[in-house]
Amino acid sequence: MAAWTSSKVDAGSNQDWQERLTDSLAKSDGWNTSLVPIVEKLSSGTPLDLHDGLVLFRHPNLNEIGRLAHAVRTARFDDRAFFNSNVHVNQTNVCVLACKFCAFRRSKKANDAYALDIEAYLEDLAKYAPHVDEVHSVGGLHPDWGVEHYEALFRATRERFPHITIKALTAVEIKHISLLSNLTFTETLTRLKDAGLGSLPGGGAEILDDGVRAIICNGKESSQEYLDIHRAAHNVGLPTNCTMLFGTIETIEQRLQHMISLRTLGAETKGFQCFVPYPFLPDDTRLPEAQLATGSEILRTIAVSRLMLNSIPHIKAYRMNIGDELAELALQFGADDIDGTVQKESIMHLAGSTTPLDHDRFQLSRLINDAGCIPVQRNTTYERFELYVAPEPKRRKILRVVQE
Repeated sequence: MAAWTSSKVDAGSNQDWQERLTDSLAKSDGWNTSLVPIVEKLSSGTPLDLHDGLVLFRHPNLNEIGRLAHAVRTARFDDRAFFNSNVHVNQTNVCVLACKFCAFRRSKKANDAYALDIEAYLEDLAKYAPHVDEVHSVGGLHPDWGVEHYEALFRATRERFPHITIKALTAVEIKHISLLSNLTFTETLTRLKDAGLGSLPGGGAEILDDGVRAIICNGKESSQEYLDIHRAAHNVGLPTNCTMLFGTIETIEQRLQHMISLRTLGAETKGFQCFVPYPFLPDDTRLPEAQLATGSEILRTIAVSRLMLNSIPHIKAYRMNIGDELAELALQFGADDIDGTVQKESIMHLAGSTTPLDHDRFQLSRLINDAGCIPVQRNTTYERFELYVAPEPKRRKILRVVQE
């Protein structure tokens, strides 16, 4: 079957994935003694607790953790790995906040501050529109842009590019717009959805611990507000992603509690589709106390995420942050999605990312094939899927050598 559809809740998962996992784990053996209780919980569909997560983070054999996470991802998705055709258009870098880890934000009076008006936004998107079906738009908290501005922006985008899904606005942007517009979260999200918003990205979760947030992103939404905004989005029919920024000042326990909070909401609303864990990038920021994650820690965190988050279908290896090489490895450590073609991106690259921006579908499919997986192109909300078959390379002309 070259193309198929799914519900937003299943998001492309095998509907019998838990039974598949139970059978798979029953056929495997040789697990370290400390992992046996975790294997038994996974087999029975019992969510892992904080203690289980600590065992996974402290287990000395990373490959064994990866093997267990890979068993879960293959039960859900077989060997399929997902990507989409998207572009990032960041509408403004003007922001009333000044988070310590952010290299993107500018004050309104900064020389390199910008704010795209609607026509400029559409002109920028038009460069990529023939090649993408999603625009991902997040930005600063502009002091003058309330809900009316974004309604007009989304309506204009949908009118000019009806084939493009709008994935836009993080939780803190929704909070900011709601406050400016004197609306509840639900009222704001309903109006934006009616104007054309298709889904919310998960950015801004950082670590859902208010002590950590007071240090790294003071003034942003609280942990509870992040959850409340995503709950409101799910309740009005907007699917969302969720994220975790790790490697700043948080503890392993705080990472795990973050996952558990998201898992709990996901089990309640069935509205989270993808979890995106990504490490702090240190360049050009003001957080010298950051711990900085190693490659092994990134792979372990992705694997533990897959094992902890049974209520969230997809785990993304966000290649814009971790790079193509680690993203490829992560597809064997529990991840099943690598984002998309992107084409243009500012926030991660200003923070220090060196991941190429000129990847096309062929290059992404090669990355996925090299990881031992089958490339599948998806839409934004994980409802439409198509096996991606790379075109045959053009045959090179061979010049004949003239014989004298």
